Amino acid sequence: MTLFTQESGFVRIDVEGERLDAAVAPTLKAELEKNLPPRPEKVLVDISGVRFLDSTGLGVLVSLLKMMDSGGMLAIAGAQPVVQRLFKLTGMDRVFRLFDTDVEAMAALAGDASAAN
Repeated sequence: MTLFTQESGFVRIDVEGERLDAAVAPTLKAELEKNLPPRPEKVLVDISGVRFLDSTGLGVLVSLLKMMDSGGMLAIAGAQPVVQRLFKLTGMDRVFRLFDTDVEAMAALAGDASAAN
């Protein structure tokens, strides 16, 4: 299950569950397509509970990026060390903006340059 909330100026997506893999990725992608407003400009994805991410899960995050406004910002918060390693190994740490906490991600979405990684 994924929680979608509208914060001040951005959409927040809290990914619940310890795995974001081939078993759950299709459901998450369908939830994104159903619940996201058209072409959102700013999105925060909190994956702090995710302990395992595979290429299919990464693919869903890439799909989310493609659903966004062309000048939009996607901030990913709370990636665990093992998940961060996958982002680095695949080079996706250069595609996505990763933040240790949701507070840092929210500051970046609000335009606070000191919060950016």
